[in-house]
Amino acid sequence: MNLIHRFEDYLYETLNISVKAEKWAESRRLPIYLNDLYLFYEINILNVLGLLMVAKDENEQTPATVKKHISTVQNNWNGEVIYIHPKVTAFNRKRLIEQKVSFAIPGNQLYLPFLGIDLREHYRQIKESRKTLSPSTQAVILYVLNNRINQLLTPSILANRLKYTVMTLSRAFDEIESADLGKVMIDGRERVLSFELSKSELWDKALELLISPVRKRTWIIDDDYQRYGVTAGLSGLSVYSNLAQPSVPIVAFSKEEWKLNINRRDLIERPQKEPGSVEIEVWSYSPRLFSQNNVVDKYSLYLSLRDNKDERVQKALEQMMERIEW
Repeated sequence: MNLIHRFEDYLYETLNISVKAEKWAESRRLPIYLNDLYLFYEINILNVLGLLMVAKDENEQTPATVKKHISTVQNNWNGEVIYIHPKVTAFNRKRLIEQKVSFAIPGNQLYLPFLGIDLREHYRQIKESRKTLSPSTQAVILYVLNNRINQLLTPSILANRLKYTVMTLSRAFDEIESADLGKVMIDGRERVLSFELSKSELWDKALELLISPVRKRTWIIDDDYQRYGVTAGLSGLSVYSNLAQPSVPIVAFSKEEWKLNINRRDLIERPQKEPGSVEIEVWSYSPRLFSQNNVVDKYSLYLSLRDNKDERVQKALEQMMERIEW
């Protein structure tokens, strides 16, 4: 469904207002660069004539630039202009509202001050109902915690590192901003994520939103497990603390890595622990992303074991986290 239809549906669903957008024939009078950036549609909302300025792609313009574009359009249009975009960062939404720029993010937010309409409930609901972060968002947080960040964090840069799509990481940026963990700004044509919190502050604040990466546990008989898996679970904790090695070694894979591994090597999963078996943890993201010396990172390891009731495990986790140099 294109953005215009989504906008029409959004008005009807939220305000019970039925509208029909029509292409604006006079758009040819506008500068070429505006027609390259936007599509233009006339619309009648509650007997007020408006012009929709619809972004052609997901690249976000700064609020100052949008306001300038609207001023240029109004040289050829005597009425309200409404900026339509599929997503706008919280920072830019605030700036658009401060500048009294009418805008809509279909399905999320509607700000039409000339009609006294300001719908922002969706963003509040996301913030209130969000209990945990998605795996891709959690991966971004863990990337920041596990690395020295000396460059701008953009969806395209992180897509390379984390093996998620640019679109998925752009949504992760929104989720991080909604959870008040970081800020998203525009630099040129790129969305940029920044953190004002120190690493220890970020970990403390994000902790209640982070979940165990372990999605499944299974067992196999395999003498070559260390070559393919990443040391995890109690095996990993024994590396980072004084905890003794478990009797059954534990290694981790992502879902995709495990599926590929089991098919290529004709491994047979066991329903429970057997003599000589290896415990497999299947993770929601690749344990290799942040591993060091073939051991999963400390933050993910903590999340995978924090609900373990064994007092020795809890003491070892505490010991491991105390050794982190923030």
